[in-house]
Amino acid sequence: MTDEGLFGLANAVPLLGWLALCLAPLARARLVAAARVVAVVLAVGYAALVAAALAKGGGTLPDLSTLPGLARAFSDPHVMLVGWVHYLAFDLWTGAWEAEEAGRRGMPHWALLPCLALTFLAGPIGLVLFLALRAGWKAGPAPRR
Repeated sequence: MTDEGLFGLANAVPLLGWLALCLAPLARARLVAAARVVAVVLAVGYAALVAAALAKGGGTLPDLSTLPGLARAFSDPHVMLVGWVHYLAFDLWTGAWEAEEAGRRGMPHWALLPCLALTFLAGPIGLVLFLALRAGWKAGPAPRR
């Protein structure tokens, strides 16, 4: 499959996990687990892409210790794809943690949804919002299912 095809697939697959997280109140444990499975699938895909990039580069690692080195590395579409899948996997895993933690603390799902949206669109901003909400939330019993 081409990098373009992999990019399209990599963008579509996480939507299943995010959908599961948005529906989490219906069956939180199962749906959070489903989102985590999708994140693991992305992580395995990431590992395969890293291996392919290393094989393509003769086993040499790009210079990621300087900004110019990073810019050179990410000018290669395959390396950019690798980086993108990395973001997709970590953001989804973070969203799954947020959903699980919100359930444990008895936070209403409506309070979690903006955090999930921001974690999906701008990872760290969504995480910071969730952490701020969690810090101000009184831990209570998880809502009944």
